[in-house]
Amino acid sequence: MGGLTLLGRPGCGLCEELLEELQQVAATVPLPPLAVLDVDDDPVLSRRHGLDIPVLLLDGVVVCRHRLDRQELLRLLRPR
Repeated sequence: MGGLTLLGRPGCGLCEELLEELQQVAATVPLPPLAVLDVDDDPVLSRRHGLDIPVLLLDGVVVCRHRLDRQELLRLLRPR
């Protein structure tokens, strides 16, 4: 699992908001490829994150939950 992954579910307003914010960030900063997954399609992800959606992952590691933490995302994307 590489790049960004947004875990959510259909009809989730917070998920849609986070996706919109990511698109705004992508308009100014190059972002890794984004996969949007329904958390309920995978029992492991559902158990781990189902109550905390949306969850944004970078290379499988949690960046933020519920709301986009733009500063944390940009910090994690900075070259080392």
